[in-house]
Amino acid sequence: MKHTAFFGDATYTFALSDTTTTELERLTGVGVGALYLRMVNSQFHVSDMTQIIRLGLIGGGVSPEKAHTLVETYVKDRPFAEIVPLALDILDARWNGSPERVEPAVWINEDDLRHAATTGDLAAALNEAAA
Repeated sequence: MKHTAFFGDATYTFALSDTTTTELERLTGVGVGALYLRMVNSQFHVSDMTQIIRLGLIGGGVSPEKAHTLVETYVKDRPFAEIVPLALDILDARWNGSPERVEPAVWINEDDLRHAATTGDLAAALNEAAA
């Protein structure tokens, strides 16, 4: 139930544990289900996004002080288009679990993959491997 993303100055892991989710509910004044719907339906408050990201950082292992500094620096006064997707990804990881790595349906041997990389024709290599 973790989300990893580049945020501000580095790649961070975000996670909402039971403890941070309870704190999120307290700070936003609604249950996590209502908050999730509020975010998905674009009826969020600015503080919803701020708290989701801050508490996600803390749940991912960042100190509360550093999480506060990161949010102050990289969340406040930024366009919502930059912040909403991250907040949704953090909530979604808690809601649905972290996506598992999907293995490719078609296996390509290394020589064919190198050839495709040098020629720029990955589609041909995929088609040949699938045949």
